Order: sequence, then C-alpha cells, then structure tokens
Amino acid sequence: MSTLTAPVTAPAPSTPSRTRRPSRQDERHRRGVARWFVLAAAVLAALVMLAPFVIMVLNALKSPQDYSQNGPLSLPTQLYLDGVTTFWERTDFPVKLWNSFFISGVVAVLGTLLSLLNAYAIGVGRIKGRLWIVTLFLLANMLPQEALIYPLFDMAQKVGLSNSPWSVIIIFTVIQSAFGTYLLASVLGTFPPALLEAAALDGAGRWRILWKVVFPIVRPTLGVLMIFFFIWTWNEFFIPLVMLTTGDTQTVPIALASLQGDRMMDAPTTNAGALISLLPALVFFLVFQRTLTRGVTAGSVK
Repeated sequence: MSTLTAPVTAPAPSTPSRTRRPSRQDERHRRGVARWFVLAAAVLAALVMLAPFVIMVLNALKSPQDYSQNGPLSLPTQLYLDGVTTFWERTDFPVKLWNSFFISGVVAVLGTLLSLLNAYAIGVGRIKGRLWIVTLFLLANMLPQEALIYPLFDMAQKVGLSNSPWSVIIIFTVIQSAFGTYLLASVLGTFPPALLEAAALDGAGRWRILWKVVFPIVRPTLGVLMIFFFIWTWNEFFIPLVMLTTGDTQTVPIALASLQGDRMMDAPTTNAGALISLLPALVFFLVFQRTLTRGVTAGSVK
C-alpha cells in the first residue's frame, strides 16, 4: 500500500528589505524643530538689537549722581525727567522737530515723483543710451558727500539759498532720486509692452499711460521709496550741518550733536536727547509699517 506524501515546496526567495521612507509625521517634526531654531535665532537677534535702546532708556531716566555712582547698566533708583526737559528747552526742540519733518517730508514726495518721471522716460520710453544713463545715476549715488559739499555750499550762496531749508531739500531730492531712478528704471524695464500698446491703441497719451497704467502698478514700490527717503533724510547730518547755520533752521540730528560740545551736559541728558530724537522716526515707521510690508511683498505674488 503506497503512502501519499505531501509535496515539499521550496522556500520563497527572500526579498531585500526596503529602506523606510520618512513619514509625514517625521517631516513635520523636523520642520517643527527647524522652526524653533529659527525662532530662537530671531529672538536672540532682536534682543541684541534692542539692548542699546533699553540702555538708552535706562540712562535717560537717571540723575547724573545715579549714573556716576551705579554706572550705565543699572536700573534707575528714581524717575528723573530733568534731562528730558533740559534738552527740550536748551535746544528749542519743537523748532528742530518741525524743520526735520518739513525737510524730510518734502524730500520724500519730490524725490519719489522725480524718480518716477526719470524711470518712466528711461525704462518705458526706451531712450538711447539707457544703460549708460542708469549707470551714471548709480555712480552719482555712490559719490561721498564730502566731495560735494564745497560746490553745493558755493552754489547755495550764489543763488540766495544760504541757511535755507530749501537748499537742503533740493540737494537731497536730487541725491535720493538718483537711487530711486536706478531702482525704478530696472522695474519699469520689465514692464509688459502689450499692456502699454493696448493703452496706446485706446488713444491714451504718454501722460495718461503714466498715471492710469504705470502708476497704479508701481504704487507699492513708490510707497516703499517714500518711506526710505523720509527716514534717510531724517538721519542726515553732514550736509544740514554745513548748509544750515542758525538754530531756527537746523534739524534734530544737529540739535543732538550740539550736546557734545557743551561741558554742562551730562550722559543722562545726552541719552534723553537721543531718546526724544528717535521717537518721531520710530512712530513714523510704525505708522507706515503696513505700507512698507505691502510694497516689499507686492512683487513676489503675480
């Protein structure tokens, strides 16, 4: 009697083990860790940047005795505001504040307008020698102010603008518009020609194309330029120091620098003056922060 035996099956060949791909949870974990590192670095950088401002505020609220006994890094033992009032009265700060606002505001508006007109002629008008003209504007913006101050001062005297805010306004309008023209000419050089041709076919002239087609598109960039021109002009020191010689025409940076030559001034008063001088520009930046952010990110999304 024959016995039935079950067939013997050969063992299946072993398949090589596959490398495990990182799951979505692992990727999210890695991204979360990287974000925490970036956040920690940003907080550290912010603390480093805010440290001088905090020290300035602490020293502005100290008395001269407190500053000399405890040093610049200690907390004030009492609230001392005489340094603020001394700086305010001795420098006639309201007049200096108005001069800075007037000069910076007019330069911001005129410099932005002049930059737009120049860039429209160069970038959209396609004038001959466009590259050389843009290079000339860039080189003019790189010239040091020390090389320009003597001929500028001599011309201001000859045209009757000596010790006048308009001399500073004209100078900085030209200087700031050189940079603005270089920037806007590069932007308008990539402007869609089909859009301009369509406007021309509809009967629009050059001025109408500028204000109805080009201006609405580059408005965010113009807002950024205006903010930068205002802050840059506000912080200028050398040219206003030479061109404005009396207290009724001088600006805030000159008022702050005048404390260094007075032996009666102390460190708390100097810090109080720096704090008061910084606050208007800081408020201006915070008010127009959304405009600045919107203008910077306008070209990133089509």
